[in-house]
Amino acid sequence: MRWAVVEAIQSKTTVKIAEDRARIEARRGKDIAKIAAARKLLTLAYYGLRDGGIRALARAVA
Repeated sequence: MRWAVVEAIQSKTTVKIAEDRARIEARRGKDIAKIAAARKLLTLAYYGLRDGGIRALARAVA
């Protein structure tokens, strides 16, 4: 499962996860940033399945 999520992170991801990955990559390195972003994606997927939607990725209506 870890392999699949890391592969998913390396393709185009949401802006929020990509921003987090870039921020972590600047501080900790490329490999650690990939794993951290993959973990964030899995966490969002878990909450999305549990709650029926992912509010953190919803666009704000202005």
